[in-house]
Amino acid sequence: MEWTIQELAARAGITSRTLRHYDRFGLLVPSRVGANGYRYYNPAAVARLQRILLMRRLGMGLPAIAEVLAEEVDTLDGLRAHIAALEEERDRIERQIHSVRHTLEAMQAGVEPRMDVMLAGFNDRYKDEVISRWGERAFQVSNDWWHGKSLDQQRAWKQDTEDLVAAWIAAVKAGDSPTSEHAQSLAARHVQWLSQIPGTPTAEGDRERSIEMVNGIGDMFVDDPRFAAMYDDEAGATFVRDALHTYARTRM
Repeated sequence: MEWTIQELAARAGITSRTLRHYDRFGLLVPSRVGANGYRYYNPAAVARLQRILLMRRLGMGLPAIAEVLAEEVDTLDGLRAHIAALEEERDRIERQIHSVRHTLEAMQAGVEPRMDVMLAGFNDRYKDEVISRWGERAFQVSNDWWHGKSLDQQRAWKQDTEDLVAAWIAAVKAGDSPTSEHAQSLAARHVQWLSQIPGTPTAEGDRERSIEMVNGIGDMFVDDPRFAAMYDDEAGATFVRDALHTYARTRM
């Protein structure tokens, strides 16, 4: 079975121009090109497009996607990883549905909804990652700290976070080195930001575990495409990782 470029674009919800761009970029070449110049795509090509669209949805740029696909040894392992990510997203959405349903049913019954239940699934998207890396207590303490904040305090915290991310991106665009004094001052600011979160090793003054945490967070920025997107692209995430690693090695 084959689809023409127009059929594939229509079924994928994208444009033929996008598919041609993917072809020029080397991401998705047609299965064959007919004598009339028409592009045709078989099931293997459609499976590859499926993966490209999934990674785009995660915020990955085309160069990063190309690198993932080029370095991949086993396509099946890649598909399994996508399934795991989608299942995690599904679980988060199910928690959100549960919390919104709780709010609706409580209001309909004329009772006060539980505040902790109302926000379940909205601010704990990294719960499993935090627990696996730093333990249940670290998640619970930090989660209680976050939900204990007023709305204005949460907004102020998020603004501080956005300002820090913007400063990292500006340093990358300015051509700074990860070992420069400016980059190291940003790393110090980042570690100070972490130390404000109860339950983390930096907040508790545990030097060895703090170093391990800062190095681990730096690695996560590069390994997890969600963070690569936060710092504009993989190059930005790599810059932050290298700066944090340098800071952890020389100044902590």
